[in-house]
This record gives sequence, C-alpha cells and structure tokens, in this order.
Amino acid sequence: NIDKPGKKYRPTMSHQFIKLLHDKGLLLRCYTQNIDMLEHLTGLPEEKIVAAHGNFASAHTVGGKAVPVGELERAIFSGTDACAELATKYGGLVKPDIVFFGEQLPRRFAELSRQDLPKCDLLLVMGTSLAVSPFCDLIAAVPKTCPRVLVNRVIAGIDYQDEGDEEVARVYGGFRFNS
Repeated sequence: NIDKPGKKYRPTMSHQFIKLLHDKGLLLRCYTQNIDMLEHLTGLPEEKIVAAHGNFASAHTVGGKAVPVGELERAIFSGTDACAELATKYGGLVKPDIVFFGEQLPRRFAELSRQDLPKCDLLLVMGTSLAVSPFCDLIAAVPKTCPRVLVNRVIAGIDYQDEGDEEVARVYGGFRFNS
C-alpha cells in the first residue's frame, strides 16, 4: 500500500528542529536521502531542501516530459488501469521524481552541495548509516575545522571487517565513537 505523505507518517521532533533552525535564520540547507517529504510538511521552504533521492512533489514520463503530480497521485490510488491511461495520455510511463537505483541524482544536489558545504560552519548528521554514496561523502566536503554532530541510533561511517575487532573507517571523515 502507498500512503500519501503526511497521512500515515508525520514529521518527527528532528524534522521540527530543522524547521526551527530555519526560523531562527541558522539553516543554510537541509540535505535528505528520504523521499517521504516530511521536511516539507514542517513548512520548511522548498529552496532549503535538497532531496538527493527526489520525492513525490513532482512527476514526469520516463522520457522526461513533466506531468502534473496530482494526476499521477490520482492514477496510483485508482489502480493499474488508471496508471495505464495516464501513460497513454502522456506517451510513456509516468513516475514520481524519485531516484531509482542506477539513475543519476538530481543536478541540484551536485550544484548546491558544491556551493554550500565549503561555507558550512556546523554539520548536523541525523538518522543515517552514512553507507550510500555519494551522500555519505558530504561529511568530508565541509572544512576540516567544521564541527560535525551525529544524532543517530547507531554508529555511522564505521565498518567492522574481519580484522579482529579493529574498526576500519568506511567513510573519510566518518564518526568514531566508543561509548
């Protein structure tokens, strides 16, 4: 089952904290790997969000033709016949603007990360394993003097390999905590 953003899941306190940083004028940008649009639901302006793997805010045909996202949403919730009719109407399969395995990340991700990260004076990393490239590389793109804060349930950026109990940094600039 597919649920509309905001129907089943709601922004967490972490999402609200990012919005508060924006409200206080402290947020340069929020980079997210999630496609759930929970950052949007807090009221965070679109220009402050970089959805590295896209989201459901827009749609297009596989050939690149823009499609009103409302039409795709109605088709999805109406079933396969409605999706087939939408494909016929627009001359190709219609999909939300999310990045599937093997597809390029949005150009906006590369452009803004090159622009933003050198200016970063505090990097907050929240809710990630830092296992997916190129997103995991962002932590090494900030200045060396930039503090990095990890808010996470698990250690991030560390790989345990078959070399005894020795920790091997998987991500340059990763987080290394022993408590």
